Amino acid sequence: MIAFTYSGQGSQQPGMGAPWSDHPSWELVAEASEAAGRDVAHLLLDADADELRSTRNAQLATFVTSMVILDAVARLGIDAAGHAGHSLGEYSALTAAGALDFPDAVALVVERGEAMQSAAEDPVGTMAAILGLDDAGVEEACEEVDGSVWVANYNAPGQVVIAGAPDAVAAAGEAAKARGAKRVAELEVSGAFHTPFMSPARDRLGEALDRTELRAPDGVVVANVDGGIHSNPATWRALMNAQLCSPVRWSQTIQTLAGEGFTTFVELGPGSILTGLVKRSLKGALRLTVNTPDHLDTLLDALAAPSDDGVESPEGEHLFATDRMVVSPCAGIFMPVSGLEPGHQVAAGALLGHIGAAEVHSPFAGELMGWLAVETERVNSSKPIAWLRAT
Repeated sequence: MIAFTYSGQGSQQPGMGAPWSDHPSWELVAEASEAAGRDVAHLLLDADADELRSTRNAQLATFVTSMVILDAVARLGIDAAGHAGHSLGEYSALTAAGALDFPDAVALVVERGEAMQSAAEDPVGTMAAILGLDDAGVEEACEEVDGSVWVANYNAPGQVVIAGAPDAVAAAGEAAKARGAKRVAELEVSGAFHTPFMSPARDRLGEALDRTELRAPDGVVVANVDGGIHSNPATWRALMNAQLCSPVRWSQTIQTLAGEGFTTFVELGPGSILTGLVKRSLKGALRLTVNTPDHLDTLLDALAAPSDDGVESPEGEHLFATDRMVVSPCAGIFMPVSGLEPGHQVAAGALLGHIGAAEVHSPFAGELMGWLAVETERVNSSKPIAWLRAT
C-alpha cells in the first residue's frame, strides 16, 4: 500500500519550482497566485534563501510545490490510499485527500503563514534538534529547565525537536547532553513553532478555519496532533487549529501508517527530510522522493518492479508505465460523454466530459480502462476522473 507524505516548512530552497515550470502541472501556480493574491511563481523561481526563510513565504511556496508535484504524479495514474504531512504538510495531505479544495487550502496556508510569522515576533522563540536521546529523556530535559521550553516535534527514534525561549532551549539542550544526547543542533527558524508561543496564531487561524468548507477525506489521513486517523470534518477542524500549539507526532504518524499496512512511502515536495525519517523509523519500507520531473520515471519504475522476493505487486499496486490518469481541471459536477464506456479507444484531445461548464479533454490517446468519477459526482480540481492505457 502506498502512502504519500508531504514536506513541511524548512524544505524550501531557491529555484525549487524551476524544474517544473515547463510541466503541465505548473498551471496550478497561476491558480494559487489568484487564490493567494500574491505572485507565487516569483517565490518558486526567483526568491532567494533569505526571502524564502520568511514563514509567510516558506509555507506558501512549499505547499504549492507539493501540490504541483502531486498533480504531476496523478497525471501518471499513481494514487495513494494514505496521506500524512509534517506540520504545514498536513494541509497538503488534506487537500490531496479531497478534504479541502485547492483555492481554499491556498487561502488557509496564507493565513497560517501570516499568523505564525506575526506570533513569532513576540515572544521571540527558537528551536533545536536533540539527536541520540529517546523521547522520555528529551521530555525530562525540558521539564528540568526553569523556563519556557517544550518538545515541538517527535520526528523519529533519536531525533526530537524542542522549542521555546532561546535561553530555555539552550539550557534544555545542555540538560539533554547530560542525559546522553549525542548532539544538539540549533535550527534556523524564526519562532518557537508547535508550542504555546503560537497561541495568538491559533486564535487567528481558528477564525479562518471556521469560514472554510472542510469535507471528510478520502482514504487514510493521519493527524500530527495525536498520530491518529480521523474522518470527521469537525474533528479535523479542531486538530488543524490545535496543531499550532501541539507537538508534531511524526514518529507515531509513521507507525500508524505502518500498522495500517502501508509499506511504500513517497515524499512529495521540495525536500527529502521525511524520506530520511521513514528510513530511521521503519525497516524494509520502500522510500521514494519526488521533487523533480526526473523522479517521475523513477517512481513509475520502482512501483512497477517486483518485490525483493520476486512477487509482483498485488492488483491495485502494480503500475504499468503506459497507464495514465485524466484529472479534473477544476471543481464542479462531473458529466461524462454519453456512450463513452471502458474499452473504447480515445484520441488525444478527445472530449471525455464536463466539469460544470468546463470541458475535459484527454491529453493523450489510449484505451479507456475505467471511470474514477461517476456521473453527477462533485469532484475537486486535479482529482483523477478517468483511467486510460496510453497507446
